[in-house]
Amino acid sequence: MKLPENLLTGTLILRYKRFLADVTLDSGETITVHCPNSGSMTGCAVPGSPVILSRSDRPGRKYPHTWELVQVDGCWIGVNTGITPALVREGIVTGIVRELQGYETIRPEVKRGESRLDLLLTGEERRCWVEVKNVTLEENGVAIFPDSVTLRGQKHLMELMDVVRSGERGVIFFVVQRGDCGAMAPADRIDPRYGALLREAVAAGVEPLAYRAEVSPAGVHLVERLPIKLLPLG
Repeated sequence: MKLPENLLTGTLILRYKRFLADVTLDSGETITVHCPNSGSMTGCAVPGSPVILSRSDRPGRKYPHTWELVQVDGCWIGVNTGITPALVREGIVTGIVRELQGYETIRPEVKRGESRLDLLLTGEERRCWVEVKNVTLEENGVAIFPDSVTLRGQKHLMELMDVVRSGERGVIFFVVQRGDCGAMAPADRIDPRYGALLREAVAAGVEPLAYRAEVSPAGVHLVERLPIKLLPLG
C-alpha cells in the first residue's frame, strides 16, 4: 500500500488527548495533527522523534494532517490504525496471506452481533470473519499487543469465539507495523484479561495470524508471517 503523495516530515513535540499531536515541520512551522491511534503508543510517541504526515483536503476537517509514521532507533513504525484492515485485504488479494485464499469477496466493516468485525470473506468455502489489530509495541524483539487495556479488543475475541461456535471461520489477525520483530505475543502484563481471552479463543478454534509489515515512507506492505508465542511472557 502506497502512502499518500506529498508527505511532510517533521519532529514530534507532544502527543496528547489520544487523537492529537503537535509537530514541528522541517520548514520550522509548528502544527497540530490528527493521531489515528487510540492506544497508549508506548515507545512510539517520544518527543523529538522523526515523523511523517499526510494531508487531506477533505472539507470539514479541523486538522488536515494525519500522523502516518514515526521513526524509533532507525526503524519506521506505522501508527495509523485506520489502514491496517486494508493492508490485510491487500495481502489477501496479492496472495501474501496464504492462509486466507480461496474466497470470492471481501467485505469491510460487517456487523455481527454487538460487534463490527473488520473483514468478512465469502465464497464457496464457509464464511470467514477477520478482526485486525495493529501492533506497534516491541519488547526484546517481540511485538506485543495490546499496548493498553482494551475492552473493545476483549469483546472482539468473544465475538470470534461465537463465530466458531456457529460453524464459521474466525481469525484474529495481528499486523506488526515495524520491521524489528521476529515474533508476536500477547502483552500479559498490560492486559492480562486480553491474554487469557486470546488463549481461550485459540483453544476454541479461533485462528491467530500475525504478519510483519515492511514500513517506509514509500509505503507499507505485509511481507511475512510471524510466530505467535502464547506462553506467558516473563
